Amino acid sequence: MNGMTLVGIDDREGEHPAPKLATRTPVLVLNQNYQPLNICDVRRAISLLGRGKAETLDVTDTLLRSAYAAVPAPTVIRLVYMVKRPIHQRRLSRREIFVRDGFRCQYCGTQTRHLTLDHVIPRSRGGQQTWTNVVSACTECNHHKAGRTPLEARMYLMREPQAPRPNPYAFFHVGHVRESWRPFLPWLEVENGDRSRLSPVAAGG
Repeated sequence: MNGMTLVGIDDREGEHPAPKLATRTPVLVLNQNYQPLNICDVRRAISLLGRGKAETLDVTDTLLRSAYAAVPAPTVIRLVYMVKRPIHQRRLSRREIFVRDGFRCQYCGTQTRHLTLDHVIPRSRGGQQTWTNVVSACTECNHHKAGRTPLEARMYLMREPQAPRPNPYAFFHVGHVRESWRPFLPWLEVENGDRSRLSPVAAGG
């Protein structure tokens, strides 16, 4: 594929190269096991394909032309070898707590736009900022519990808080998502679904 240039599919008669911006069209790169690795541009993808280090899984309507052939530009490629990635532990944050708890108050079970963070053992009593001591709580439950422990407030957690499993995609940041990528990015559908149902904004203690 060396020496290929990019032309729009409607430009085949004129065969003039597409703007340089086309060479920066994003391409989703998958590991050998089909897990997302990163996003590169078309030039990098063609280099990997040309050297036999990747295979094409999906293409766009843009043609790559050389003196001998014209092939569709890739939009998803898969490496033919495995790249090992370290598994990142999830960072404790307000959003991650809400996601772990399903955007639901862990005392009354209510889903609300006004979730807060509650320390099971209050910070004033030595409670720590840890996965096992921070839960989502609605404003009413947080105010009712105040600086007490759940036992003292006669409130019961729906479940014991725990650290979520490590996120193998923590390093992977996506801006604009092409439709052809979605089958390989299933967690986006879950996050978008949560975001469309609720948009928790309040924070408390």
